[in-house]
Amino acid sequence: MSAESAWNGSFPAMLQILVLALLSAPIGCGGPAPGGSAAPVAARSGADESRPAAGIVDRRSDSRRPSNAPPREITFDDIKFEMEKGSAFSRDLLPKRVTALERERVRIRGYILPSFQQTGLTQFVLVRDNMECCFGPGAALYDCIVVRMAPGKTANFSIRPVAVTGAFHVEELRGPDGRHLAIYSLDGEDVQ
Repeated sequence: MSAESAWNGSFPAMLQILVLALLSAPIGCGGPAPGGSAAPVAARSGADESRPAAGIVDRRSDSRRPSNAPPREITFDDIKFEMEKGSAFSRDLLPKRVTALERERVRIRGYILPSFQQTGLTQFVLVRDNMECCFGPGAALYDCIVVRMAPGKTANFSIRPVAVTGAFHVEELRGPDGRHLAIYSLDGEDVQ
């Protein structure tokens, strides 16, 4: 299934493509692939990593909440916003309550989207629900978060809900066709 046909069919299929892109791309998507050619499968907006693009917070700085402070408990409802189905994403759509979470140390519960790997996950997609109760497409961009675990940390797939702790970011990840696959990411510290 091509990315274009998956996008036109159902959003959950696009999440599967995102998982495949994450598994095949180096951490920090958009870097040179082995052999020296650039392979931005799920490219970030803002091409120059040495300098943040306008409106992009420098992710290299520490989280706002000290690591010894308890993380802020959030839900997928806290990062939801009004967006018409089929319309293009723009950062202007994000309410202040979402943009205020940038670099905030949070804890959020959800499901790990299944992939080929079951253990030792260094990156994965966290979704609102396991899609067992949903009928047809309907997942929205705000219903998934790309989690990249901190160096030396990993997670294991579970069919049960998990709680992920880490620094939250608004980060636009796009597919090869330029359409958004995800808009949120988390620097994962812990998965329980």
